[in-house]
Amino acid sequence: MKQRQNPKQPWLLTPGPINTSEMVKQAMLQDWGSWDGDFRAMTKAMCEQLVSYVDDNGEFVCVPVQGSGTFAVEATLGTLIPQQGKALVLINGAYGQRMTKILDYMGRDYVILDKGDYEPPRGEEVAAMLQQDKDISHVLLVHCETSSGILNPVAEIADVVEQQGRRLIIDSMSAFGAIDIRSSDFRFDAIVSSANKCFEGVPGFGFALLRKEALQQSATNAHSLSMDLYDQWCYLEKTGQWRFTPPTHTVAAFTQALKEHQAEGGVVGRFARYSRNQKRLVTGMRQLGFQTLLADEWLSPIIVTFFSPGHENFSFEQFYDRLKARNYIIYPGKLTQAESFRLGCIGQLFDEQIDGLLGAMAAVLDEMQIPDGCPNH
Repeated sequence: MKQRQNPKQPWLLTPGPINTSEMVKQAMLQDWGSWDGDFRAMTKAMCEQLVSYVDDNGEFVCVPVQGSGTFAVEATLGTLIPQQGKALVLINGAYGQRMTKILDYMGRDYVILDKGDYEPPRGEEVAAMLQQDKDISHVLLVHCETSSGILNPVAEIADVVEQQGRRLIIDSMSAFGAIDIRSSDFRFDAIVSSANKCFEGVPGFGFALLRKEALQQSATNAHSLSMDLYDQWCYLEKTGQWRFTPPTHTVAAFTQALKEHQAEGGVVGRFARYSRNQKRLVTGMRQLGFQTLLADEWLSPIIVTFFSPGHENFSFEQFYDRLKARNYIIYPGKLTQAESFRLGCIGQLFDEQIDGLLGAMAAVLDEMQIPDGCPNH
């Protein structure tokens, strides 16, 4: 559903916030009362539709929470992991590392499997750690690690976690809505995401899709009143309202975004467009001499990390500013061992925008007197 954008607004080659449609923006022009029946009905319909993306058997509920995606991740970890629990955190980038920081703040015990920037955790590694440490109650996995763009093997890991009788929590912040993930295919207790990613809404709230049985067992776990998803769920069930002031305009925008998501063909349609964006982008960037961090088998259709040019004239700040002057906003790298930058494939991006970015890349390299994007000059 391609829609025109105000020419003064930049194209965001980022993993969220992303470019939204004009209709999503227009949905925010109306004010809503958080207690009003129409807004409560909007919240209920939104939650029911989100649950339908993962569950056909009435086993899951959706609990929204105010704030960024990280708020929702922290709320989920603090609600589902009991104070005496222990987590295995699977890390291959900044967002796995962030979960360990959250656990540090909450005082929850954990161990890690750190794969660095380049590799995914594999099922046999997870199985070995679970067999060795019977105290581990939960496994935490980032679905698409956007610091590198790697798409982790969720099904493989979920099967091992279930076989070992542990519980799986998935941070699917940048993948949910574009990559299919259903409870009928493999077992998990939680999927966490936010409004401003693959559903193409605007920032303001995150949400957790939680196995009802696991949520019901979590009544006394939470470390924070504001982030107690059990209490939030109970209040929603009783009153239809969020416990505290909801981001009403963001919910209205997300409701419109869900309609557009369905009109594009749901997860299948969104995956197809994002995959096309990624392939077109990677092909064009490689023609300019840039190299991807990851092997093709681990590239996601969400965001791609490229090594920075190795030429002595390269400066990321200049590179960024020159692209911004051409209306393209890129994302800095988050790698620990190499200079890089990232290009997102999600949001209201189509062939025209990808081709325009590639043209801008070529022009900026020429301006900076850099012959190509090769990192090994």
